[in-house]
Amino acid sequence: MSFRVQPAAPARPNRCQLFGPGSRTELFEKMAKSAADVINLDLEDSVAPSDKDVARKNIIQATHDVDWGNKYLSVRINGLDTEHWYKDVVDVLENASDRLDQIMIPMVGCAEDIYAVEALVAAVEKAKGRKKPVSFEVIIETAAGIAHVEEIAASSPRMQAISLGYADFAASMGMQTTGIGGTQENYYMLRDGEKHFTNPWHWAQAKIVAACRTHGVLPVDGPFGDFSDDEAFVAQARRSATLGMVGKWAIHPKQVKLSNEVFSPSVEAIAEAREILAEMEKANAAGMGAVTYKGKLIDQASMKQAEVIVRQAELVANI
Repeated sequence: MSFRVQPAAPARPNRCQLFGPGSRTELFEKMAKSAADVINLDLEDSVAPSDKDVARKNIIQATHDVDWGNKYLSVRINGLDTEHWYKDVVDVLENASDRLDQIMIPMVGCAEDIYAVEALVAAVEKAKGRKKPVSFEVIIETAAGIAHVEEIAASSPRMQAISLGYADFAASMGMQTTGIGGTQENYYMLRDGEKHFTNPWHWAQAKIVAACRTHGVLPVDGPFGDFSDDEAFVAQARRSATLGMVGKWAIHPKQVKLSNEVFSPSVEAIAEAREILAEMEKANAAGMGAVTYKGKLIDQASMKQAEVIVRQAELVANI
C-alpha cells in the first residue's frame, strides 16, 4: 500500500441514474417514484435550444414541489462552450431549493473546466447563503477528457462521480460507429474463421475507474442506446461492474430495474464474501496469513475483495 492512502468514494448508492428532459414535467413524478438511486434532470442534449429557458424554470420548480424521497437529485447543465451554461448554474442555484444535490457537467476536457464552474457555483452559494454545497459529477466524452481524466478527478472537493458518455466520446475519438455503448459490429478478432467480439470501451472505462478510485470518486457507466435490447444492456452493465464501476445510466425506465440488479451484489455473492471474511478472521487469530477456502487460496487481499462486496450490500440495504 502506498504511503498516500487511497480515499474512499462517497458512501451512497449509485446503481442507476435515470435521465429525463427538463422540458417534460409530466415525467418528474414518475422519475421520483422510480427505483433509481440518482435522478438527472437534463438541460442539455434532450432539451431543444428553444426550450432551455422553460426547462430551467421547470427544474427549479420541481426542486420545490416534487417529493424526491431519498433520491440523489442532479441537474445536467449545458456544455461550457455554449451560451447556456452560466444561466443554468446561476438561475438554478439562485432559485432552486436545498433539495438539489448535484450539478452534472458535460464535455469536460480539463481541470480548468471544473475550476470555472466551481468559481461560479461558490459565488452564487455565498451570495444566496445556501447552506448545502452542491456536488459535481462530470461526463468524460471527449479525447481531451479521457487524456486528462486523473486531473479532472482530483480537481475539486465537490467531485463525487465521473461518467463515460459514449456517443460524444466516440465522435471526438473519430470512431467509426453510430452505436451508443455495447458491442460494435466491426470490432472483433478472427480465430479459425469465427468472429470473437471484444469491448472497444474497456480501456476508457478502466482509465476512468483508476482515476476515480485514486481520488475517492464514484466511477459510473454511461448510456446504452438500444433500449429494446435488454440482454445487451445487462451484458454491458456486467462488464462495467466487473471493472469496478458502481452503476449505469438509464435512458428508459425499464433500464432502471436491470441496472439495479446488476450493480447490487447477489445473495450468493454476499454470502460467500461473508464466509471469506469469517474464514480469514479465524486464520488471523491462528497466526496464519492464508488458508484454503472451497479449494482456493484466500489471503489478506481476498479480505479486501470481500469487504468491497459487503460494503456494497450494506449501501443497498440502507435504501
